[in-house]
Amino acid sequence: MPPVIATATTVPFMPTATCCCQATTTTTITTEGPITTADAALSLSLTLGETSLLRLLQLCSPALPIGAFAYSQGLEPAVVAGWVHDEASAAAWIGGLLQGSLATLDLPALVRLYGAWENNDGAVDAWTALLSASRTAAELQAEDRHLGGALARVLSGLDLVDASPWIARDDVTYAAMFALAACRWGVPLQAALSAYAFVWCETQVSAAVRLIPLGQSAGQRVLSTLGAAIPAAVARAVTVTDDQIGASTPAHGIASALHETQYSRLFRS
Repeated sequence: MPPVIATATTVPFMPTATCCCQATTTTTITTEGPITTADAALSLSLTLGETSLLRLLQLCSPALPIGAFAYSQGLEPAVVAGWVHDEASAAAWIGGLLQGSLATLDLPALVRLYGAWENNDGAVDAWTALLSASRTAAELQAEDRHLGGALARVLSGLDLVDASPWIARDDVTYAAMFALAACRWGVPLQAALSAYAFVWCETQVSAAVRLIPLGQSAGQRVLSTLGAAIPAAVARAVTVTDDQIGASTPAHGIASALHETQYSRLFRS
């Protein structure tokens, strides 16, 4: 049976440099049977708005010229040490970081950075500084600074003027610039959190495919497993209080520190 479509008036963010709001009509889809992939895609498009959806896809694209492919975030030394050696251990390692670091540090910080950009207040500086200081190894901090600066440069070239001052700042982070783009382009917070988590998982899986190595099909199975865990990670992230923000992944920090003196390296972290 075709989906039943109902309309309602809401006030979403407009994709402008000032995050102004404007009343508009969005559409909710309900079905009398199982939700199909087409239903889900249509629901996402109507919830975000076509322009915001396309902007979010651009922000998450592997073609975005920020150099994320060059970083493994400690996965390379974990493979060298034998901690990660096959499909199951790759899913366990990346999934552990998703729940023990991303859901309790990066995503909660992203929530606050999004709100700070929305309110145009000085809290952006505080939260990006906290996120940068929370990186447990020098390479992880350098990676965040590089990706954040590169994304700021891209956004500046796309006429997001708020990104320009961050290009050369030492405390710039990828999450701060991702939050800026999501806010200014009218991407709802929940969608931004899920997209951020998926991009991180996809980058880690890509590194695992090259390092272990895994076959392409195995990589997709791992990504599918991680994708199923993202909603729970996002749900957890939005409940984390300010004093609970942080990561509990000591092996991640150890691996990243070991990578600094690793004899042969494919990745920068």
